Amino acid sequence: MSDQTQGKAGVSRRDFLGLASVGAVILSSLTAVAGMLRIPKPNVLYEESQKFKIGKPDNFPVGTVKKLDDKKVFIFADSDGIHAISSICTHLGCIVYTTEWGFQCPCHGSKYNRTGKVIAGPAPRNLAWLDISQSMDGTLVVDAAKEVKPGTTFKV
Repeated sequence: MSDQTQGKAGVSRRDFLGLASVGAVILSSLTAVAGMLRIPKPNVLYEESQKFKIGKPDNFPVGTVKKLDDKKVFIFADSDGIHAISSICTHLGCIVYTTEWGFQCPCHGSKYNRTGKVIAGPAPRNLAWLDISQSMDGTLVVDAAKEVKPGTTFKV
C-alpha cells in the first residue's frame, strides 16, 4: 500500500527540478528577446526647441514691455532696440515679476534692477539676457539657450 501512496503523491523531486530548470530557461530567453527588441528605441527625452518666434519688430514700439508666460521671458523695446530678459530667478528657478524698480522673486525675495542685476536676496547671479535675431521672414526670434552680455539689444 505504501508503494501506491508514493505513486499518487504527484511529481517527484527530480521531475520538479527538471521542470523548474526548463521554466527558468524559457523565462530568461523571453527576457533576453524583450531586451533585444527594445535596443532600437533610444533612451532620449526630446525637448522643445529653445528658439521661438515673438513676432515682427513692428509689434514692439518703443516703451513696450511684454511678458511671455509660456516661454518665461520678458521682451522690452526702448530707443536702443529690443532685448529679452529671462524671467527665471537664478536662485531656485521661480518666475519673477516686474516691479517699478525692476524684478522680484515672489518665493524667496531676490530683487533685481531693471537690467536684471541682483540688488538683494539670495540670488547668486543676474537674470539672463537672451539672444534676439531676425529670421528670413522678418520675424524676431529669441534663443533662450544663448545668453548674451547685459545691455545687448537687437537694433530695429
